[in-house]
Amino acid sequence: MPQKKRKESSDLGLLALRRYLPYLRPYIGLVAIFGVAQLGSLAASAAIPKVIQQIIDGPITHHQIGQMLPMAGLLVAIGLLEFVFIYLRRNFSGVASLRMETDLRNDFYGHLQNLHVAFHDNWQSGQLLSRAISDIATVRRFVSFGLIWFLQTIVTFAVVFVLMWTLDWRLALAVVVCMLPIAYISKVFTDKYKVIARRQQDQQGDLTTIIEEMATGVRIIKAFGRMQLVQKRYETQAELLRATNLEGVTARAQVWSLLTFLPNMSLVVVLLLGGLNVIQGTLTIGGLVAFMSYVFMLAWPMDAIGWVLSMSEECRTASERLNEVLDSRPEIADRAGARSMERCSGRIEFRDVGFKYPGSDEWILRGLNLSIDPGETVGLVGRTGSGKTTLACLLPRLYDVAEGQVLLDGVDVRDLHLRSLRSHIGVAFEEPILFSASVHENLVMGRPVVDDAELKRAIDVARAGFVWELPWGLETRVGEQGYTLSGGQRQRLALARAVLGRPQVLVLDDPLSSVDVHTEAVIEESLATVLEGVTALLVVHRPSTLALADRVALIDGGAVVATGTHTDLMKTNELYRALLSQEYETSTQVPA
Repeated sequence: MPQKKRKESSDLGLLALRRYLPYLRPYIGLVAIFGVAQLGSLAASAAIPKVIQQIIDGPITHHQIGQMLPMAGLLVAIGLLEFVFIYLRRNFSGVASLRMETDLRNDFYGHLQNLHVAFHDNWQSGQLLSRAISDIATVRRFVSFGLIWFLQTIVTFAVVFVLMWTLDWRLALAVVVCMLPIAYISKVFTDKYKVIARRQQDQQGDLTTIIEEMATGVRIIKAFGRMQLVQKRYETQAELLRATNLEGVTARAQVWSLLTFLPNMSLVVVLLLGGLNVIQGTLTIGGLVAFMSYVFMLAWPMDAIGWVLSMSEECRTASERLNEVLDSRPEIADRAGARSMERCSGRIEFRDVGFKYPGSDEWILRGLNLSIDPGETVGLVGRTGSGKTTLACLLPRLYDVAEGQVLLDGVDVRDLHLRSLRSHIGVAFEEPILFSASVHENLVMGRPVVDDAELKRAIDVARAGFVWELPWGLETRVGEQGYTLSGGQRQRLALARAVLGRPQVLVLDDPLSSVDVHTEAVIEESLATVLEGVTALLVVHRPSTLALADRVALIDGGAVVATGTHTDLMKTNELYRALLSQEYETSTQVPA
């Protein structure tokens, strides 16, 4: 996974979070209710010690028992009011933050889909999963709880300090002096914990990758008897994560203990100095009790500071990790002034095409020229790694050329809207990818309503009639990646998906590699009919597939070195003859 250099700035957490706070804007009404409730609950909490002071200095001190009942009723009323405010605060903050989380996750997923294929080639899927799930949840938790408590702590300190000052300014200053070490303790903790939080979330992503690879590769693991090996990999990574988590637990325990100790020290100071003031007559007993109640009001915010600090560092790290993805710009995107193509005749031209994968200096294709007339089927033949599949991926813009142009009907494909371009192209890859959905959903892939006759035609062309025999026909779910089906069945469904809707251009990357010889012959016969009048680029790995091609292009050294019919090239080109003879011998060998 690529790692970007992180800025070491003390305010990076707030700057990173500022990017996501606008997601609360649609729910500003809920935030406003929460803010009012937050202030209301704080006002109610701050009023209770004042009422207690009045009770002690009034009815209790003067033995006015009759006046205690109304004062007690006032306390109950304030308590009920605080209960209502707390309920509103927690309810509306939770609702707003969860809606924010949903919107952020939807945007993150949409951004992932817009990123170019090369981005996904270089990122571990587990790292993306952990960002899309746990990191976004971490941001939401801090916004709904950590940030709220941070703001409430500041306001509580300010309000309580003012109320303390009105009771006894000397005691108020003494409490402030006792709280001064908070700044130093917080600085030391954040410097240490931000390293732990980043390592923890990266290791969680690595562990997610291991689990995801095990789930998708379970057949290989079991076939080779490597359960113990992958178990060891998992346990090693889990142990690293456990050690990091324990390091975080230790750091949090230390800071929380220190921050809890400070209010207790201030209580001792308040009790001694306040008691002396009561003896000297400068402070009433009710005032001392009220003052101590305010010190107790600071106990929970003080204890929460450690929790808020740890959450803020986790949020800062989560924001960094999300930004690493969100700051990646789609390299394959609509150009300014891109236009749609209403109709497509299917003329394709690769003009002086050069391509190398991002981050590599090796040219896969260089100076490649190839023209395909409308309705013509051209097969691509070459050594393994010669760039046949890469060339096929350039037409629907899964990658963009580094040099030259790819033209469709004389228009550079980069000057067309991606959606318009890809609506004219049907694609089937050697590795068929199906989704955990019904057969019907996999075939139509969200297209507008497809006519039943067209759906049946595509199934017949791909010889995928087995779908009618599935338990629920087209509504049968095929399981994750379609593994409830055989390789040949998955490939036939992928081929049916490619020809559905009668696209004018077909890009087929050895779409029959997983079917048996008999089925291959039947599918080729059907495809021959489908390819009539359709422009097709056919990546050939097996000689039998060449029967579908009108013309063959031989790729070597990143360029087209020869074109012609299969018969002509077999007669005139030694490399072509060697490649096809070798593949033919390999494909006709019978296992002993």
